[in-house]
Amino acid sequence: MSKDGSVKSWPCSYFLTNEKRWISGRLSLTPKHLRFTADNTNDSLVSFHLSSINEIKKESSSFIFSSITVLEGDNVKHWFSSLLPNRNVVFTVLEHFWREQLLSPQGPEAVPSKTSKGKELIKVVSGSEKRMEETAKVLHHQGEQFGNIMRGINKIEGDMSTTDRMLSILESPSWWPFSGKPWRSSSCDQPKECSSSTSSQNQGKEGVIVMIPIIFSQTSDSNFKPGKLSVLLSALEILDLNSHLVHRYERGDIDDIKVITGYDISVRQRFIGKPDITYRILSARLPEVIPILEMQYIKKIEFHEEALLFSEARRTSPADKTSPIYETESWLLDSIVRTGPLPNSSSQTMIQDQAVSESEAQELRKILMKLKGLALEAENELERQDEELDQITSSTDRAIMSIDKQNRRMRNLL
Repeated sequence: MSKDGSVKSWPCSYFLTNEKRWISGRLSLTPKHLRFTADNTNDSLVSFHLSSINEIKKESSSFIFSSITVLEGDNVKHWFSSLLPNRNVVFTVLEHFWREQLLSPQGPEAVPSKTSKGKELIKVVSGSEKRMEETAKVLHHQGEQFGNIMRGINKIEGDMSTTDRMLSILESPSWWPFSGKPWRSSSCDQPKECSSSTSSQNQGKEGVIVMIPIIFSQTSDSNFKPGKLSVLLSALEILDLNSHLVHRYERGDIDDIKVITGYDISVRQRFIGKPDITYRILSARLPEVIPILEMQYIKKIEFHEEALLFSEARRTSPADKTSPIYETESWLLDSIVRTGPLPNSSSQTMIQDQAVSESEAQELRKILMKLKGLALEAENELERQDEELDQITSSTDRAIMSIDKQNRRMRNLL
């Protein structure tokens, strides 16, 4: 089996534009190609390189069923419908591998296309810029909501303070001639507050070996969601796009890791009397992580036949030394633009081999600088919202404790 073996394949229908009809078959994704093969045939009816794709969208109309469209080459649109298990699963996987291929430090392989690699990268980065701007708007709106929540909690705390004062008056009426209170005070609640306030301290962060973008599902082949896989010294963590923990596998709790292909694994923890916890993980960057998992979980990792061939190829490939884990944050421009004086005999050849022209590189730099600014603003906003969330959590805990305490005090008064 070739290194470019199938990562995933799905039953689907393809629309033949010239014949105005749908034909059933299978859509196959490899790390670098997308192919459609009709039923009862071995030849690919459609096949193109991932880097030649200009756009992947979810579309539908009154004449065409719910579909995925792939805009390729000279604005040639391909329609895929009747996708199993569903359109969202297929779209998530295709988009992930397409973007990872275009943004790979090694760059996509050369394919016959009139669209330059620079324009393709500019289109991808522009799309990322648009999504980042939309994310910034959502974060701003979310920050306003947190502000409203904090104002509401502050009002609740103010009401609780008033209630506490009124209860104190009722517990020590002016007509009581002694210094003590006529009813038993609930002062014993104070140590509980103190102990509770100190019980939610965060533990120190463990050392992260590597973190990669993934798509994951807790079932075998449906409901894939984008997220991150974090490999720690003593655990594996699956996070969502907001870096919130979805599930954590302690190192001793993992019963087996099955490597299905070089880009597809499953992790399982067994239980007695209740269902196992199994996550399916796909990523274009899993080849960077599998050797680490092989070292950490050597007695629990299992390679399927295709994954064994892939693993052997990885061990003999010199490309491992150029893993993007060790690249700097400027790898994108460094890998596609070569500058500096060149000998006259080779300058023309070097210009022809350049992946991106100077004007395209300048435009990429401009977009990337804007993306960097948006990312820094988003990071600052997220840090601010994290602080507000901590305040909301602690304030809510205090309010709950105060309500419980005052309920007991009111019951004593009755």
